[in-house]
Amino acid sequence: MNGENGESGEHAGNGRNGGARAGRRPGARPNGRRTAGRRGRRCRPPALLAALVLAVLPVLLPGLPAPAAHAAAAVDQPSAAVAQPEAGVGGDVTVTGRGWRPHTLLMLLICGQNMIGGTNACANADGRTVTTDDRGAFRKALPVAEPPKPCPCVVHVATATGPAAAADAAFKVAGHPVAPLPQDVSTGRLAVVAQPRLTGSSGLLTWFGAPPQRELTLTVGNLGSAPAKDPVFQVGTSHGVFAPQWEDQQWRGTVGAGQKTEVRLPVELAAGAHGDYLVSLKYGGKLLVEQPWEVGRPWGVTLFWVLLCLVVPTAVFRIGMAVVDRVRPPRPGTTVRPRGARHRPHPRRTGTGRQQGRPRSRHQERPDTGPGTAPAGTAALPWFTQDTAPSTTSTERPPSKGSP
Repeated sequence: MNGENGESGEHAGNGRNGGARAGRRPGARPNGRRTAGRRGRRCRPPALLAALVLAVLPVLLPGLPAPAAHAAAAVDQPSAAVAQPEAGVGGDVTVTGRGWRPHTLLMLLICGQNMIGGTNACANADGRTVTTDDRGAFRKALPVAEPPKPCPCVVHVATATGPAAAADAAFKVAGHPVAPLPQDVSTGRLAVVAQPRLTGSSGLLTWFGAPPQRELTLTVGNLGSAPAKDPVFQVGTSHGVFAPQWEDQQWRGTVGAGQKTEVRLPVELAAGAHGDYLVSLKYGGKLLVEQPWEVGRPWGVTLFWVLLCLVVPTAVFRIGMAVVDRVRPPRPGTTVRPRGARHRPHPRRTGTGRQQGRPRSRHQERPDTGPGTAPAGTAALPWFTQDTAPSTTSTERPPSKGSP
């Protein structure tokens, strides 16, 4: 029945809509396939648009915060500025900066020749230090001084501790001579291509506190397109948590483009240094090498102090006893011998005289003494002979008490 009503409804629908409606039985369901097709055609454009948006959205989202990231990176870069572009010697210039690490110690210097060649072109004696605040900013008054090199000059700001960071601000010292910048002949880019090492050994003087010396040997290669002529390296030594003490050393020679060569730089510590040290090498503001160095203790110095503590008190004690023997008064009953007099030995002890060297006879060694006679120099004793000695074996009874 339902199938027949559906077929009549479809034929009527081909003619007119009213007949289709009239041909359908009340309560009868329309064809499921046609209804689903109509709904699919109606919902297809929004679905396609949503799928397109979901596909493009992951591509668009990473690109949206890119300007903000560039802006943040630009803000985080350390920068420095001066309040006035020119000032005379004896005055002050206010230096400000931002983008530094919070609570970092900075060093401020006035340098000539745009600080080409390192801090040798700066007025190091008149430099100042400042610590950044919580936001990484600072503000400091820097006295104006003439640098050892001519202008163009800059105010150089660099970190004194921690990771290296620096910034420069153009500045003009009034009345200071101006000269063109020297030609930069070391335009090559040097890099270490082999493991560095410390060569050399300590001598006997180092064992007694002489400055330890080594030679930093490394192989560098020129990665640039121009040769590097007489490059200037910075060699620094540090101990424990202290910052390295940098020293400029110029290596005489030329490293051609694409070539490599061996460089030897001397390294010297202070007198009496011992412990774990770290040797660092920089070129063009870039750290190239960090080589540990274990320096032995100068035991010769320790031995010297131990001997000094033992010998000096002993010598003082002996000198004091000699002085006491000279100064104290003589004891009662003793004869004081003059200083120039010599001690004469006893003749009997030394055997001097005629008897020395003669063998003693038996009679001399044991003098013959008769009975009843005492040796010379001794008192006479009551000696008895066999005939005159009283008999101790007498049988005679002693008289009793009261008898005549």
